[in-house]
Amino acid sequence: MGRKLYVGNLPYEVGEAELQDLFSSVAPVDSVSVMRDQATGRPRGFAFVEMSTEEGAQTAIRNLNERLVGGRSLTVNEARPKAARSAGFGGGGFGGGGFGGGGSGRRREPRW
Repeated sequence: MGRKLYVGNLPYEVGEAELQDLFSSVAPVDSVSVMRDQATGRPRGFAFVEMSTEEGAQTAIRNLNERLVGGRSLTVNEARPKAARSAGFGGGGFGGGGFGGGGSGRRREPRW
């Protein structure tokens, strides 16, 4: 097992400092990262906490999984590695090349 934990169902108002305090109450913590939306900067409702030891990570899971925080039951488990994206995935779309045919060569004004 690793030392990095996933913390889900996190109330949006809970930040890094509160999580640091909560997890430090059961075992030493190396780092805390609350995930935020890149566009808005708002919390996304989950975080990653890296514990100092694997034993500390196990203790945190045992003691903090399903703990009520801000009226919500936390999900605490071992973080899984991000799924690797295969090289052939996602290209999608339609063949290459031209855009429709015919018409005059002049540019059309947008219709507002």
